[in-house]
This record gives sequence, C-alpha cells and structure tokens, in this order.
Amino acid sequence: MRMKGILFDLDGTLVDTAPDLCGTIQDMQSDRGVDITPYRAMEHLASGGARLLLKAGFGVEIHYPEFAAMRAEFLERYEARIARESAIYSGIQPLLGEILARGAQWGIVTNKPYYLAEKLVNELGLDRGCSVLIGGDTADKPKPSPLPCFMAAGQMRLPTELCVMIGDDERDVVAGRDAGMATVAVEYGYIASPIEQWGADAVVKTTQDLARWLGERM
Repeated sequence: MRMKGILFDLDGTLVDTAPDLCGTIQDMQSDRGVDITPYRAMEHLASGGARLLLKAGFGVEIHYPEFAAMRAEFLERYEARIARESAIYSGIQPLLGEILARGAQWGIVTNKPYYLAEKLVNELGLDRGCSVLIGGDTADKPKPSPLPCFMAAGQMRLPTELCVMIGDDERDVVAGRDAGMATVAVEYGYIASPIEQWGADAVVKTTQDLARWLGERM
C-alpha cells in the first residue's frame, strides 16, 4: 500500500525555528537586564513553544500570575522576527518536490498557532505545493490528540491508512498512530525525551534517511 499523504510537523521537522524562538526569549531577557540564557540550553525546548521557553528563560510557569502577559509579549515579539534566522532543513526542499513528482500530497500539522504557522510557511515559501496546513488551534484539540491528523487527511481527501505523520516530538507519533497513520520520528529535530520509547514505525537520523524511507513507500 503506497503512501499518498505525507504530513510533517513544522518546528524541528521541516524548519529549524529554534534560533528565532530562543532569540525571542533572549531579546526579552536583554530588555529586562537579566542574564541571557545560552542558546544551547534552550534549543531542545523549541517544540514546546512559549510555555517551556518562558520557564527556561524566566522560571515562569503557566499558573503564575505574570504568565499570560509574558506569553502575549513572547508571541508578539516572535511574530516580528519569525523568519529572521529560521531556515528550512537541508534536504527538505528536494524531498517535497519528490513527493509531488510521485503523485502524493504533503501537508503540515503543527501545534504552532495557525496565524504564526501560516506566516512562517509563507515567508519561507513552503506554501507552494502544501496541500493542507493545520495549526495548534485549527482542530478542537492539538496533538497528541489525533483530531488534527484526521482533519488533515480529510482535507486531502485521503484515508488515514494512506498517510504518514512525521515529527520530532512524541506528540507527533501519538497523534499519527491514534489516527491510524504510519509514524516516523526524526532525530535531527528538538528531541526532549527518549525517541526510542515513542513507538514510531521508524526513526530516522537525517533528512536524507527520511527521503529514503519515504521513497520506498510512495
């Protein structure tokens, strides 16, 4: 059975967004005159978004009174610099072209708020050829709920068994698996927990490995 719908997570899977996500925290720290958290200390938290990055940079957690205001500031600042340093991973563009050349579709299922995901995708030119973009607020629940994956497959008019969900977080694997999709975990992303415990159908180290795995199944 050939895969017809290739779904990607965005941050840490298609695009290296950590420089701008972590840079936003560092900008906030600089303006407040506090110690700057090194990039390497935050990079692996990029897929966790504002919640984990604010905790790493300021020790502020979601139940703190100041969290909502700081999250709003983070999102505003991040939107302003969303593609300043972020870049599509090497090897991804040829892979996307190969997917289309083989008559399959590709799309994005991310937990990033839709308005930010859309802006990033457009600024990096990923809107060309993308069949579907599902943000973290598009479905009733974000990943690890399978609802975003079901929604993406529905918009592509494909049964979920002909789709694969690819990502760098356990949530991607859980969402895809619970939607009845094949799943691939990518080691080159922002791995925050033991990848071998996620239960993915495949684990790949590089975008080249990912291309080979998909090439055998499309």
